[in-house]
Amino acid sequence: MAPGTSSREADLARLAEPWDMIIVGGGITGAGILLEATRRGIKALLIEQRDFAWGTSSRSSKLVHGGLRYLKEGQLRLTRESVQERQQLLRSTAGLVEPQSFVFGDYQGRKPGRWLFSLGLAIYDQFAGERSRAYHRPADLLMLAPNISQRRLQGGMRYLDAKTDDARLVLRTLQEAKQYGGVAINYLRCESLLRDEQGVCGAQLVDALSGQAHTVNARVMVNATGAWADVLRQSLGQPKRLRPLRGSHLLFPYWRLPVAQAVSLMHPQDGRPVFIYPWEGVTLVGTTDLDHDDLSAEPRITPAEVSYLMSALAYQFPHLHLQPDDVLSTYAGVRPVVATGQADPSKEGRDHVCWLEDGLLTVSGGKLTTFRVIALDALKQAQTRLGRTLDLTPGPHFAPASPLPAGLDAHLKHRLQARYGPLANTAWADSLPTERHRIEGTDTYWLELRWAAQHESVAHLEDLLLRRTRLGLLLRHGGQSILPRVQAIVQATLGWDDDHWQAECERYLALIATHYSLPHEPIPPWPTPSD
Repeated sequence: MAPGTSSREADLARLAEPWDMIIVGGGITGAGILLEATRRGIKALLIEQRDFAWGTSSRSSKLVHGGLRYLKEGQLRLTRESVQERQQLLRSTAGLVEPQSFVFGDYQGRKPGRWLFSLGLAIYDQFAGERSRAYHRPADLLMLAPNISQRRLQGGMRYLDAKTDDARLVLRTLQEAKQYGGVAINYLRCESLLRDEQGVCGAQLVDALSGQAHTVNARVMVNATGAWADVLRQSLGQPKRLRPLRGSHLLFPYWRLPVAQAVSLMHPQDGRPVFIYPWEGVTLVGTTDLDHDDLSAEPRITPAEVSYLMSALAYQFPHLHLQPDDVLSTYAGVRPVVATGQADPSKEGRDHVCWLEDGLLTVSGGKLTTFRVIALDALKQAQTRLGRTLDLTPGPHFAPASPLPAGLDAHLKHRLQARYGPLANTAWADSLPTERHRIEGTDTYWLELRWAAQHESVAHLEDLLLRRTRLGLLLRHGGQSILPRVQAIVQATLGWDDDHWQAECERYLALIATHYSLPHEPIPPWPTPSD
């Protein structure tokens, strides 16, 4: 592909065509619906006003889990559904969704205690159809998690869940949908909805990159904008029904917070679960769960949330003496949760919902793990508007990966096949020999930058470094030290001149400083660990 060209212009030229389905929202929910729709012969278009996975789907806790915490709330159906989808993802997206072993310390006087926790794990394993749980004596547990607090340690449980690169999961899902003829365009905003006697029938769109307006028509409009779903709903006069909740996270260098197993604990302040686990070569800590009212601004961690997470670390890893200066980066995301009137945000349900209102199908809530279930439920609700009955039998999440040359480094081979599936060999063949090694301090290869810039609708530097790759999170100061080499790649693939590159760098580094770093305000002191 020549510098500066992409398929975006060709996709924009198709907007005037009639569509069966238009999906508003480029996160995992919208991407999943696009994939499942196009698999069934539905002519579908996805639009996203920012970048793909810009919202919740690049800022989750990265866990593909069954939701042990939901058992406590009696949500057996949600837990069973999530565990079974987790198992399917581990099989069909191996490498992109990876198994992760967790340990939970059993401390004298701490809740929930060995027997209650073991009961939950037994149900978990029953849903999965295999046993992964085990109880370890203190000496054995400390072999698995040597840095945890030993005070009053009686032993601990080990169990299995999974993790992923959430933004990459969205991109892989969109890639798969495009193989079936789906169209996905980022930086294309839904300005207003069109209506006829049957209700919503299309939308007025505005291209955020050019300012050009477009009119699109479809049999069914799907509102898959997650925490922002009430915006479109309220434009039709519908009442607000969602409760956006913010979850914030800290990332540490792995050498500073080394965890071979993920470590989970109940926060001493409020009993909420907190996880510490290895991810993409660093250690990730999360999460908080707070009401988030301002959806117009990009979310960021607050000083109080930093203190909250640091308190959990001091409680579980007292001998490491971790400090905010050790933090590599931070991020915050907003979860779409259906409001039920609970005073405590953590007690709100995590089920997804589908509402068909005046022809607009809103899909919101739910979990990253169950994106396929959510998509199939949305298609079930859309059948009347589509005028056809669909076979909604679930199939494999993704197509098999293409073979790669014999003798290729095992880690690189695994990573390319996991991220690019049928296009893995093309991604390898298109790369330069000098790009087939890892970027220092990460699991990311230089060739991933070239592939993304050339083929994955990158419009801004933040798209490349925060979502197509995660280098902005994995490297200190957003990866400022590697920008000269990144410049050579993007100028060769995207055709940016020096002025454009400089403007993008300034924009990106300002974003890193304000939204992906520690807050500039003072961080409140956290309590001294005690039982």
